[in-house]
Amino acid sequence: MGINIKRFVKNAIVEDNGRGDLFFDIAPKGRFTARVVAKDDGVIAGVKYAKVLARAEKFDCKFLIKDGEIVHKGDVIAELEGKASILLSSERTFLNLLQHASGIATSASRYAKLMENSEVVLLDTRKTRPLLRDFEKYASRVGGAINHRLGLDDCLMLKDTHLKTISNLKEFVIKARKRISWVTKIEIECETFEQVKEAIDAGADIIMCDNMTPSQIRECADFRDANCPHILLEASGNITEETIQSYLDSGVNAISSGSIIHQARWLDFSMKFD
Repeated sequence: MGINIKRFVKNAIVEDNGRGDLFFDIAPKGRFTARVVAKDDGVIAGVKYAKVLARAEKFDCKFLIKDGEIVHKGDVIAELEGKASILLSSERTFLNLLQHASGIATSASRYAKLMENSEVVLLDTRKTRPLLRDFEKYASRVGGAINHRLGLDDCLMLKDTHLKTISNLKEFVIKARKRISWVTKIEIECETFEQVKEAIDAGADIIMCDNMTPSQIRECADFRDANCPHILLEASGNITEETIQSYLDSGVNAISSGSIIHQARWLDFSMKFD
């Protein structure tokens, strides 16, 4: 993970600098100090990545707020010191990392607060920007969510599109058990009570109740509880901050929402030179 962060940060710097910052060679000499200031309230994230950037670009960086802590408008997030050329060529990437991650962490935190008195866990999804999954799911964790799949290789999920290609679900699951790792779970997406019963009979470890109402999920949960209480239920499908609490008493073990990441609004931070 550490190597991936270094590579990610270095690529981000290269993307912004292109063939070289035109200000770099004509920048004033000497060392300068600057501050990163919050212009929004929220939950800070991205510190882990920003520190790697500071080390890579060789400027001093002291964070006054840690990942996961609350930041208020006007707060000084970090104090920086270094050559003007380095600070200014790093400024946009440094801020982008913090703003993007903090927006997601703030979004996840709002969802988590709505669920804080429940045993149901909050999950994110694979609806992430291409090549930013590790970064965005890290920010989601900072905000209080638990990562769902990081990729296609850590859980066999059979969604509606997969199921269209499978003629006999039970036989397919038996075959899959012989091919995937012994510790890997199989999750099956269902949209009706009948599909849930079929998935249970097929031997699913997790059932995703997709786009079901809380009352429909309750029917599935009651059946699960009476017949196979070891199976986990996940509610998913257009679950928002406005609707999430209505699912907490439906009998599910987890609620997943892509909105945590793909609908998050960046927080606004700025760098000010002293």
